[in-house]
Amino acid sequence: MAQKIKIHPENPQQRKIFDVADALRSGQICLMPTDSQFSLACSYSNKRGLERIRQLRDLQKDHTFTLLIDSLNGISKFAHVSDQNFKLIKRLIPGPFTFILPATKEVPKLLLHPRRRTIGFRVSGYPICEQVIRELGEPLLAVSARPNDDTVPEQSDMIRDEIFEMYGNGVDIMIDDESTDNIYLLSQSQTSVIDLTEDTARIYRRGMDFEKVVEAFNMMNFELELEEFE
Repeated sequence: MAQKIKIHPENPQQRKIFDVADALRSGQICLMPTDSQFSLACSYSNKRGLERIRQLRDLQKDHTFTLLIDSLNGISKFAHVSDQNFKLIKRLIPGPFTFILPATKEVPKLLLHPRRRTIGFRVSGYPICEQVIRELGEPLLAVSARPNDDTVPEQSDMIRDEIFEMYGNGVDIMIDDESTDNIYLLSQSQTSVIDLTEDTARIYRRGMDFEKVVEAFNMMNFELELEEFE
């Protein structure tokens, strides 16, 4: 059974942040809250952890993971970012937004989109995520903890304890942020997905805080195209 670590959502206890970072550094995988959904995560360099998460979620080999970072410092190691896109991203971070950009050669093939050399990343505004990443010293690889089957309907909610029970035997650590809101809103807590790989930006998914995305695009006179997320 996974170790459950209770961490304050707004003022994370530093000792517990150290413990989580050490565990991730040693190759463990984690169930953790973010500023959107609960996520399954491992350290960027943990190839074995990546495969464990794939098996746990029953994901296909071509299912892409999101890079969770604590700031834009060093993003050029992982993605090619134009000056204009950098300014746009700065307007939106931190927050529940996933940005898709052309990946650099530093990014391992197993992390890339199967048909395009791209990678998705987020700068989480959630204190627990931010501090764990900073203490770890490298990004996290993350994927939503949403079940990959028909046991949970798309437009439904889950109790947090149900999520812990679901993954308790598959992960090494579960972070309980002791939030008073015990409902996991599956249908209302997805990130907005923004593709910045072309001249015209595309919105693949209208998720949380989508109105902020539209506002940022309008302020920068960016062309915007909407399409269904694949």
